Amino acid sequence: MKKIFPAIALLIVFCGFGQNKKLSMQDAVLGLGSNLRVESLRQLNWIPNRDAYTEAVGNVLLMRSVPDLKTDTIAKASDFKNGSVPFFQWIDENTAFYSEGQKMMLWDIKTGKSSQWLELPEGAEDQSFEKNTKSFAWVLDNNLYLHDSKGELHQITKDGSYEIVNGKSVHRDEFGIDKGIFFSPKGNYVAFYRMDQSMVEDYPIVDWSTVPAVNYNIKYPFAGRTSHQVTLGVYDPKTKQTVFLQTGEPKDQFLTCVTWSPDEKSIFIAVLNRDQNHLKLNQYDVKTGKFVKTLFEEKDDKYVEPQNPLYFLPGGNEFVWWSQRDGWMHLYRYDQNGKLINQITKGNWLVNEIAGINAKKKELLITATKDGAMEKHLYSVNWTNGKIERIDTDKGYHSISSNSNGTYAIDTWTNESTPRKIDLISTDKKFKKNLLTAKNPLADYDMPKVENVTLKADDGSDLYGKLIYPTQFDATKKYPVIVYLYNGPHAQLNLNRFPASGNLWYDYMAQNGYVVWVMDGRGSSNRGLKFEQTIFRNLGTNEMEDQMKGVEYLKSLPFVDGDRMGIHGWSYGGFMTTSFMLRKPDVFKVGVAGGPVMDWSMYEIMYGERYMDTPQTNPDGYSKNLLTDKTKNLKGKLLLIHGAQDNVVVWQHSINFLREAVSNGVQVDYFVYPGYEHNVRGKDRVHLMQKISDYFDLYLKK
Repeated sequence: MKKIFPAIALLIVFCGFGQNKKLSMQDAVLGLGSNLRVESLRQLNWIPNRDAYTEAVGNVLLMRSVPDLKTDTIAKASDFKNGSVPFFQWIDENTAFYSEGQKMMLWDIKTGKSSQWLELPEGAEDQSFEKNTKSFAWVLDNNLYLHDSKGELHQITKDGSYEIVNGKSVHRDEFGIDKGIFFSPKGNYVAFYRMDQSMVEDYPIVDWSTVPAVNYNIKYPFAGRTSHQVTLGVYDPKTKQTVFLQTGEPKDQFLTCVTWSPDEKSIFIAVLNRDQNHLKLNQYDVKTGKFVKTLFEEKDDKYVEPQNPLYFLPGGNEFVWWSQRDGWMHLYRYDQNGKLINQITKGNWLVNEIAGINAKKKELLITATKDGAMEKHLYSVNWTNGKIERIDTDKGYHSISSNSNGTYAIDTWTNESTPRKIDLISTDKKFKKNLLTAKNPLADYDMPKVENVTLKADDGSDLYGKLIYPTQFDATKKYPVIVYLYNGPHAQLNLNRFPASGNLWYDYMAQNGYVVWVMDGRGSSNRGLKFEQTIFRNLGTNEMEDQMKGVEYLKSLPFVDGDRMGIHGWSYGGFMTTSFMLRKPDVFKVGVAGGPVMDWSMYEIMYGERYMDTPQTNPDGYSKNLLTDKTKNLKGKLLLIHGAQDNVVVWQHSINFLREAVSNGVQVDYFVYPGYEHNVRGKDRVHLMQKISDYFDLYLKK
């Protein structure tokens, strides 16, 4: 017994020290992508039209059949020039392609051999491939090129320039747009965006890395001013002719949700007016470009925001349309004439994505917030009767990849206490096998307690927040507080994911003696249209009222020092931070605002006018939320940070703010990151977060 006691004591001491590690700033900022990376499986992809998926293990790429998981080696590192298995993108069940520098290579699963497909020119952008004909398209110098099934190279456009852009995403990537090339279903045509921005004002972006500095203009469509004009071309490789769809006027309308009909005879486009409150789903003839008909229209007194293309059901005569018309993003089934057949999903929750389809059962596989806005789960829903059933079983945030016929899915999920699990499941819920249970990379660290808190907005809406306690918490002490926020559209900070805090920098600050508070107020995503549209025409006001509910809650806690409160956010969060420091100057002692919008009339048309209308039609809203004329209200310490090459929230926002601060004799701290656009990435982000942390330490810690 005497010999056992020292061993037990040593074990206790060892375990105690092991769990007292503190995060470094490097850990907090880059750790989850490097030394604290959560385990995963590599190249976990379904092979088209097979009940089998790939997984890269060591120096080989394996194919695992489902459900027996019989394993075959389909590629080895020694098969490739660089001595490693490349990333495969599957074209069909027997063929994949991968890149070897500028060369696109084809891999034949039967022969186990590679062959060169084509070689891209230097500078090729926005690459897109078509699986049926093995055609490949790309953009070079704003012109569109096509390598067809016969190996012939087509230069589809020749007018590409600084002012004319072909084949790229348009409308500043709003309205769900993320590409500019659209192959037809059988690969016989390629449609593409053509954006004329010659009428849009130039805006200077200066490269300070050379002497003398060099100016590069961009086209920036400011709210209330001239917008670009977009059309859609259709190229036929057989005739080598392009037809432009006659989408009509006004020319500054928005074209999105571009979808080919399965028979390749028509293209459907959601045409949205510039006011963004009236949408028409239009059909156009591919051969002539002529308008065929409007299938239906959607209107809203605030805004309509299309985000997804049509999803055609088997047979090609019916399609699924995404709409928020009942206040929630749901799915609706239409025939090709625009007749509504039925609403597929309904309820006070929203659909996140269509993850797959089981044609035999007439079921879509969807992910949705049906079981809570902080979670995402997999469901099957019958598109004829709306019967819906949850497939996964674990709380958390689930990312889904399904096989071609929708019978199996790879479910990668996480929650606050689960770093990552990957399960192979059948969609009939009769089969489940765990492929990976990742170890907790933070197990040896002294991680803070995280508490989920629900508050109420003035209209009764639930507001979800996370309270992060200082480590080595002492209830008799008073702690300084940092409020981190974004609170703008299309973002949600609080999810049931790992790490529990949502961001290791929050944990780092908690380890260094701070209470940290993060809450999603009205205006943020995944809560329905009413929740989001509360901010319409008056950005910053209702969001501040919601965040004040959090402030009141924090001040009610006996361990919070209400006189030592700091606030930090970036982009929309930078706007919110600065708004608080100027419009409610007695609340926070310290603020750090990154990339902040100071004047919504200097923000882009697509986003800015959706939420604020134009400066001409909503002058009071723009004036109320203008920050450059309120610098004299500042009482606390404010640090502004901006990327010198920011092309989203242009640098002039903070420059104008500084000019007004100087004119009013107001002291503001300021830091610029040369070479960075709207955010600071990579190793320099460690510098950024250290600067922010030091600023709070300087003015919030006694």
